[in-house]
Amino acid sequence: MKPLVIGIAGGSGSGKTTVTNAIIAAVGPAQVALLQQDSYYRDFGDLSPDARLAINWDHPDALEEELLITHVAALRAGQPVAVPCYDFRSYRRQAATVLIAPRPVIIVEGILILVERDLRDLLDIKVFVDIDADIRFVRRLERDLTERGRSVESVIAQYLRTVRPMHLEFVEPSKRYADIIVPQGGHNRVAIEMLVARVQASLRREDA
Repeated sequence: MKPLVIGIAGGSGSGKTTVTNAIIAAVGPAQVALLQQDSYYRDFGDLSPDARLAINWDHPDALEEELLITHVAALRAGQPVAVPCYDFRSYRRQAATVLIAPRPVIIVEGILILVERDLRDLLDIKVFVDIDADIRFVRRLERDLTERGRSVESVIAQYLRTVRPMHLEFVEPSKRYADIIVPQGGHNRVAIEMLVARVQASLRREDA
């Protein structure tokens, strides 16, 4: 069976994970292999504290995109992959990896999924999740405070220094490559239901 590969892009805090979870819930976890772009950040653990603060996490160079592309291609070919585990508190990859087996549906999720042409060419459905910038910022602030041990001041400084400029330079322009744009993020039930129906129809055709 040829897998259906879905790329879900959008700004940080746009609702990508909500859309992803809706698809997984609809078709069943056993049907989906999920690759999250956040797992593919390069290892910065050897940098000094000052150098770590200067990392531009929202620039494509911060990601090992070639490894992500290799993994998507391998899953498409029916081969399992060992996905890195990234620790944002220590700025480095952990020794352990997560084995992801090929599934009928492959979801690739991340802010820069639609930026790189070689990755776009592996996607059957390209989705861009869109929502107002102020909502994205509030969601990012809440996430970084609770999950990544950041301070309010550091989150605001990072947003102004790199997140917003990189969104305008890379993420927002990549919207033009999307097959489907989901406005209002994860709250747009109609758009999500249409996307889920498209995925389910594809699976039925493959089964037939």
